[in-house]
Amino acid sequence: MSEYLSEEGLEKLKTELHHLKTAKRQEIAARLEHAKTLGDLSENAEYQETKEEQALVEQRIAELEERVRDAVVMQKPTKTDTVRVGSTVRVSSVRGDATYMIVGSEEADPVGGKISNESPLGKAFLGKKAGDKAEVKTPAGAVMYTIKEIK
Repeated sequence: MSEYLSEEGLEKLKTELHHLKTAKRQEIAARLEHAKTLGDLSENAEYQETKEEQALVEQRIAELEERVRDAVVMQKPTKTDTVRVGSTVRVSSVRGDATYMIVGSEEADPVGGKISNESPLGKAFLGKKAGDKAEVKTPAGAVMYTIKEIK
């Protein structure tokens, strides 16, 4: 399944992947070699813990490789009149004005103004034009947003 990422988000994944494949793997290999010198491996807690960590690291590497392979890099929208992934949208509601950037789910940071295209707000804004209204259902009831500006 494709995952929408900004160029910065993809670079973060690649950096983490590189770190795990190089430095982290070397660190674990050194710890395993040290643990082997401590005696019987079946009763060696340090060896067992390091093997478990190694398995988790390898699992994370596989996950990151898949995410990098399947990533769809969001292009900064050229002047567009509809909200899409990568758009920054200024909205108003009874709660006041707010500005959000529509991003993929992995980069979502609502406190930082980045909302997922899969979130209720993101879904409601996608495809809308300046002046359009979008109703979002919340636990406290429906909230009507007006799209003020799309960048």
